[in-house]
Amino acid sequence: MRAGLVAMIVAGAASLQAAPASAQSLDYEFFKARVEPIFLKKKPGHTRCYVCHAESNNAFRLEKLAPGAKFWTEEQSRRNFATVSKLVVPGNFSASRLLFMPLAPEAGGNSFHNGGRQFESKDDPDWKTLARWANVQKPGTSQ
Repeated sequence: MRAGLVAMIVAGAASLQAAPASAQSLDYEFFKARVEPIFLKKKPGHTRCYVCHAESNNAFRLEKLAPGAKFWTEEQSRRNFATVSKLVVPGNFSASRLLFMPLAPEAGGNSFHNGGRQFESKDDPDWKTLARWANVQKPGTSQ
């Protein structure tokens, strides 16, 4: 019985540590102006995040753009913000899927991202922008 209680406490603590960020703790205007454009950006050798994630059946599903649209409507951006906010834990890189999934494994990312290594290192300017929004800083940097 005691071992079961300890296991429950440990599991509860682990789930709290990996809990996604609440949308209130993240900056919507920064997201819309600086983060969302990254999802539409074509990086050499890669498909734009949007191409796969507008049709995805996973936690990172972006709103579909209207035919001919170059950016999301305000309502769509707010939905994207709510969705993407669930993929970060401020201050916790390893629990922030938005940051480690597209990062090259050699830089600490996930080798199983089907979209490849969108970011070769944490020095990539777009990765730094995502990290700044998610409140996850590189060691030795400030916000």
